[in-house]
Amino acid sequence: MTENETSPKTMNRNMVIIGAVLIQLCLGAIYAWSVFTPALASSDAADVSAVYSAGRLGMDSESLTAMRKQLAGPKSKLKEAESAYEKLIKDEKDETKIALVKKAYEAEKAKLVDSMDAIAATYGVGETIDALKYALTKTQTQAIFAAGLALFAIVMVLAGRMMPKLGPQKLAIAGGVVLGVGYILSGLINTGDFWSTFLLVGVLGGSGIGLGYVVPIAVGMKWFPDKKGLVAGLAVAGFGFGALLWVKLAGTWGRLIADFGLGNTFIFYGIAFFLLCIIGAIWMKNPPEGYKPAGWDPELSTTPGAPSKTEDFTSGEMLRKPQFYMIFLCFVFGAGAGLMSIGLMKLFPMQALQDSGLDKATASGIAGTAMAVFFSLANGIGRIAWGTLSDKLGRKLSIIIMLATQGVIVIAFQWMAGNEYLLYLGATLIGFNFGGNFALFPTITADTFGTKYIGQNYGWVFLSYGVGGICGPILGGRLGDMGNFPLAFTICGVLCLVAAGIATAIKHPRHKAVAAA
Repeated sequence: MTENETSPKTMNRNMVIIGAVLIQLCLGAIYAWSVFTPALASSDAADVSAVYSAGRLGMDSESLTAMRKQLAGPKSKLKEAESAYEKLIKDEKDETKIALVKKAYEAEKAKLVDSMDAIAATYGVGETIDALKYALTKTQTQAIFAAGLALFAIVMVLAGRMMPKLGPQKLAIAGGVVLGVGYILSGLINTGDFWSTFLLVGVLGGSGIGLGYVVPIAVGMKWFPDKKGLVAGLAVAGFGFGALLWVKLAGTWGRLIADFGLGNTFIFYGIAFFLLCIIGAIWMKNPPEGYKPAGWDPELSTTPGAPSKTEDFTSGEMLRKPQFYMIFLCFVFGAGAGLMSIGLMKLFPMQALQDSGLDKATASGIAGTAMAVFFSLANGIGRIAWGTLSDKLGRKLSIIIMLATQGVIVIAFQWMAGNEYLLYLGATLIGFNFGGNFALFPTITADTFGTKYIGQNYGWVFLSYGVGGICGPILGGRLGDMGNFPLAFTICGVLCLVAAGIATAIKHPRHKAVAAA
């Protein structure tokens, strides 16, 4: 089916929302990345990978238990060496001393790794012990997340251009296949290896999300021209709620990581993503040409602040308008702040809570709840709430309010994260406003440049999400490795306030011929 083909008039347009939510539920997997980062960034989590690797080799439980006991000593020493190294270089300014400390640390690490190799070899584990030896740095975990976000945005531009030829159904199916295959292959290979996880989960998985993401939004707006904000919010709400589902299944609800290992969890997720996207694609059909909901007059029903008649701009025309670049920058700063917060929502609060006197296990539980429950639920609710509000307040005013409040909250979060209840409040507010980006920016794109080419146009606007996805998480991860999380939150908060100022200047463009008339 191509974009110019139409689905039967008898199709219930409410089924489009169901299909959209199912697809977006899978694509929201990218926000579940935070549940894996503490595991991948800690040598403690290597036990999970060892269980998975041993299971594939047919190791019996007694041998596995014996091996883990023998590995406990060198693993503990390796962890102590890592902590000592990080502590020594944290405040050291002398490059010569840093080089000496690094050399000593690497020599100590090499000896411990050799001893672990020897222990593993006696049990026939061999090279599969790599996940036990090497833990990813915070920067590496955020690099995988950033790669997924970047490919998500880049491929979405291509998906918008492909939609008229392939049609929304085929594009949604392709997204589910690519996303599912990425996770399945990552689980089958080695989740403890940076490059394989980077390429399969980050690059391939992110590409699958980019292929499918634009479909529910574009199709939904065509079926609901009378409620663009609401339907955009509902269409992308699944994306936000997906984070809650996949995080909790991997963690406290399903205990997938603890009971089955990282690899098997990725395999299970890949299969689920594939199947749910196929089901959701059933209703991804465009309405008949010139379709209007019963009783709706487009000239009498306009959103506050929107023109009575919106002109349609092609992508080429849109890219020549200053309004595109204003919207683009606003999205970069708003998304960057939220994405950095997602990437650090477990790591930074854990550190802040421990600095406040809590033990590691308690801090981990509180931080996990902040992300998996408060942030994720607010993220999904915010998409619906901001979309609905924008139908009443107007897109521009809604974006200004959302960005301004987000800027203040993100700056304040550095002081809120060390207190359990303030952490929950901060995670809720950041998640609520972050979710609003995904309801407000597609609708302001449609209001500003028309709905005819929304699939292609929003793909270009959404590149800003990729820019924010690279800069925000990498900034947070890098400053986190340097022990300066607060600076990252301050920078992102200030940029949100700048974006709110930019949004005030957005005006509706006109074609030259129309303007002259």
